[in-house]
This record gives sequence, structure tokens and C-alpha cells, in this order.
Amino acid sequence: MAGDGPRTSISAWKPPVPGIAEVFHAHFTDHMYPVHTHDTWDLMILDDGSVDFALDRRRHGASGTAGVILLPPGIPHDGRTVTPSGFRKRNLYLDDSVLPQRWAGRAVDSPVFNDALLRHRIHQLHTALIPAGDMFEAESRLAFVRERLQSHLAVLQPRVPGREANRLATRLRELLDSRIDVGISLSEAAAVLHAHPTHLIRRFKQTYGLPPHTYLTGKRIDRARRLLLTGHRPAEVATTVGYHDQAHLNRHFTRHMGTTPARYQRTIADPRRT
Repeated sequence: MAGDGPRTSISAWKPPVPGIAEVFHAHFTDHMYPVHTHDTWDLMILDDGSVDFALDRRRHGASGTAGVILLPPGIPHDGRTVTPSGFRKRNLYLDDSVLPQRWAGRAVDSPVFNDALLRHRIHQLHTALIPAGDMFEAESRLAFVRERLQSHLAVLQPRVPGREANRLATRLRELLDSRIDVGISLSEAAAVLHAHPTHLIRRFKQTYGLPPHTYLTGKRIDRARRLLLTGHRPAEVATTVGYHDQAHLNRHFTRHMGTTPARYQRTIADPRRT
């Protein structure tokens, strides 16, 4: 879609293929993703340009069409353009039926794979996922992508538990996850966890690399995307994910995705436009 401006193009849809939560194609020239997390694996290839991103507070970069980027679930990351021409990308969001979440620690330190065969297989999978495409073919190609990804992850060393194992931060994260739709005040969270509010914020940021309110916003946007892709109206989505009204959703959604919820949802009609 190209309604956001002459330099932005976005398409997103939910294919009827088990294991793929979302297909997302975009061209960005000046968009900066704020720090956020996903419940799913984010598998990305570039079709043009360069991207710079931080994963768990370590910066990485990718350019051209040779590499494959794999961002694990639950790990904070951001993203930004490097050159004025921006970058074109294609993403697949994969659930834990494709890759188990317990492998997330293996992908943190080495998120970029220079694997031409894997990149080609992902390209073939995207081609098969175009609406009215062959879903049996898409499932078959996903199987080969999964096999190749697993071979990469199997040889990586698991991250040794460290700061991310902080118990207080983990309990706050679990509390936020359980209250996405209704929210929770800082004073209430501090009372439930028997901790001073500022201490709670510091421990969370030290452990996960982002403040608790930023984490909660990212989770809400993630859920909003899934609901929009299944046909829910933006106003309904706003209250479902914990915002007072659609204006609040619009502001946060546009900052994360570079487009409004309504425009994002309209890309579902014909994702081949990108």
C-alpha cells in the first residue's frame, strides 16, 4: 500500500498456513522501529537497501540480498534505515510450532545468517504465500525453511542464564502479560510484587533492556496487528488491547508500524500491491 506517503509501502496478511502468524512486506525510508518484543520469531530478508538494528542492546546490520535475519521471540529489538533510499523487506512471523521458543537464547548473539540457499528458500515461500497461491506448496516450502533454520540454531551455543534470569523482573513481565487488555498501574504492580516502584522499573530495564511501559506498549501493538489481520475494526481493537479509544491506538500503532491501524488493515485486501 502507498497511502502513507510517496516513500512508504506496506502489505500485511495472515495466510492459511499453520505456523505462520503473519506475512509483512514493507518499504521504509525514514521509519524507526522503537524498542519492542514479539511473541513470535521474526524471519526477515531484504530486497534492497540496508538496515541497522539492536537485539538485546547489541547493534547489528544487514545489507543487500544475501543475508537472512532471525529475531527470536521475547527479546527486545529495534530497527532503522541507514541510507536515504531506505530498505525493502519481507518478514514472516513464525510461531513455536515452527521453531520452539526454548531456542530463543541461541539466536540472540548471531541473528544474521549469510546463507544463500536459506534466503532463496524464504523467497520461494513468500512467492507461494501470495493470496490465491498454492498453500500445499507453501507448507512444503515452509518445511524446508524450518529444516534449514534448525540446522543453523542447532550449532549455536545457548546463552548462559544471566541478567535475564532476575526473578523480580520475570514476575513483573508475567504480570504485564496477564494484564495486557486491562492494564495495571505502577503502584498496583509494586504492591503485588512487594517492591518499590523505581526499583521495579530499574530491575526490569536491567533485565530486558526496555522499561516496563515500553514493553507493554509493544505487546499491545503485537496483539492489535493480529486482531486487525483477522478483520476486527480498529475501534474495537483499541479497547480490546487496553487503550481508551482509537486515537490512543492510532498514535502508538503509527509510531511502531509507520502507518495507521485502518491503513494497515486495508493492505490485507491485496498484498500483491507492494
